[in-house]
Amino acid sequence: MSLHVFVAMPFGIKAADDGRLVDFDRVYAELIRPALESAGLEVLRADEEQGAGDIRADLFQELLMADLVVADLTLDNPNVWYELGVRHALRARGVILVQGPRTAQPFDIYTDRKLTYHVLDGAPDPQRLAADIAALANMARLTLNAWRGRKTSPVYSLLPNLEEPDWTRLRVGNALEYWENHDEWATRIEVARNANHPEDILVLADEAPATPLRVEAHLKAGEALRRMAHFHFALEQCDLALEFAPDNHEAARQRGVCLQRLGRTDEARAAYKKLIADNEDDIEAWELLGRLDKEEWVRAWRIPGHTPEQMRSDAAYEDALLRDTILSYSRAFRSSPGHYLSGINAVMMMHVYRDLTGDTRYDREAAIMAGGVAWAASCERNDACLFWALANLGALAIIDADPAAVGAAFREAIAHADNDWLALEATYKHLALLSALGFRPDNVTMALATLERAMLRLKPPASQRQPDKVFLFSGHMIDRPNRADARFPADKEAIAAARIGELLDSLGAGPDDLAFAQGAAGGDILFGEACLARGVPFQMLLPLEEPDFIEASILPSANGEAWRQRYLALRDKLTLPPRIMPDELGPLPRDRDGREMNAFERCNLWLLYSALAQGLSRVRFICLWNGEGGDGAGGTAHMVREVKRRTGQVHWLDTRQLW
Repeated sequence: MSLHVFVAMPFGIKAADDGRLVDFDRVYAELIRPALESAGLEVLRADEEQGAGDIRADLFQELLMADLVVADLTLDNPNVWYELGVRHALRARGVILVQGPRTAQPFDIYTDRKLTYHVLDGAPDPQRLAADIAALANMARLTLNAWRGRKTSPVYSLLPNLEEPDWTRLRVGNALEYWENHDEWATRIEVARNANHPEDILVLADEAPATPLRVEAHLKAGEALRRMAHFHFALEQCDLALEFAPDNHEAARQRGVCLQRLGRTDEARAAYKKLIADNEDDIEAWELLGRLDKEEWVRAWRIPGHTPEQMRSDAAYEDALLRDTILSYSRAFRSSPGHYLSGINAVMMMHVYRDLTGDTRYDREAAIMAGGVAWAASCERNDACLFWALANLGALAIIDADPAAVGAAFREAIAHADNDWLALEATYKHLALLSALGFRPDNVTMALATLERAMLRLKPPASQRQPDKVFLFSGHMIDRPNRADARFPADKEAIAAARIGELLDSLGAGPDDLAFAQGAAGGDILFGEACLARGVPFQMLLPLEEPDFIEASILPSANGEAWRQRYLALRDKLTLPPRIMPDELGPLPRDRDGREMNAFERCNLWLLYSALAQGLSRVRFICLWNGEGGDGAGGTAHMVREVKRRTGQVHWLDTRQLW
């Protein structure tokens, strides 16, 4: 969905300051709206809001959420000035000032950059209209592209420490339709997140009615992708979120995590330190920096094939890295003494430091902090976090209790784990690190044995199979019988089927791969049949309910009934049930004029994101295509570009050369 712009300007025919009449409705219809639409924006003026309700509430909602506000200051119109002031108070950026000819400039914005358009006989000057449209369109693009740059609001420019309000806390209560649509959209995002379908979230993110919602959606998509260990694509989502919300600390933290998991540790460290420089009490940033420091320390000594003695010696040698770890974790705990996870890491590493080096520098601090950790953990009242709190008390027992007390503490924690095998495994891995260093061997052995016994009672969650390769297909339908210009004639089916099969064979397609396509007569069904013959799991995505899809994309083709039978036969043999877009993503989004998005373009985006969400390096895009069609989102050309810029794995079966 396009970015959204709200236009604040006079309505009707009004007298300018020199007495000449100006038809502002014509200025809007002939100049402002065409210019902004040519920049790819969705445009709204207050008088175009057709919904019932409180117009002031809708106005405030637009001024808060619009990606861009264009204010026409040709007249000293109190409504326009008021709307401009509200926008300047709510948002630091995203304002364009325009005006027609006027004899004097208002003092308060005398120095502000304004775009002056030309008027002749009360309407846009036809001789200069094209240049004015181009200038406004270019100014809109530059303003949006420079989102990270200069603040356009004098309020935020002159008060550099003033922070923009959180849009989620400024819900305008009477803007009912807006928030009903938002809540439905947010529900779909949450359903997709819980189902671990980042591809669904990415489609919905593109359809968000305003930038703040897109930021929220990209963060949730990034979270789902990180859970699937697809860190390159998750990093893209963080960068997209930061593009329009450069001060979003959660996006910056997630970006650091992705960089860290990709092995780009210097960049991750810089990201965390930037967050800390912005806010020295950023607990999460300190904790993440501690985790990074700890990973670097462990990587320096935990080398496969080394004896326990070698590892212990190397761990002691890297004492500087260990001190960095202690500093970061302890700083996080001091910033928030209730953050017992940082606290236990700091305390445990202090005791490990003493055990490895004999250096007592942390003894007093560790004793004081251990009391704080015990108190914070014992105050945990959230049932979902109770296991972690009790496991922290178990870790404290490892330091200064006996094996019996350690076993009792971990049994208590396990009783509140709610059969969460992954939580037990994570705790086990942390303790195995201590075991490798020979730290408190009797106590650590008891803790590990207690966890092992509990894990044996539970079944580890079935790991989601990761395909070796992911085949994404887009191709022409078989021509209708009366098609004037042949594109995929029915008598060329055998040629297309043979080439698709040969290409899959050359790419080594097999049962360990995964394939995505729609199910239309022609290329889609030929691709699906070829995948089935090679044992490739085939996930069909349909843009419409199945009866409607058959009516629109199968029966109109030459030999439509035969293709319908082939579609049904293919569907019935699939191991993965088709996903139906209206059921999974909800109704098609509409623009301000009520026009629905094209269902097939939306489904192509869904296909693209479904493939990319399996891992960028795995994707191979196959297209049976004549090279024609638009460049818009959802077309074959768009899919070619998106896959090519990420992996280069595009295999084009050019129908102009096949027949």
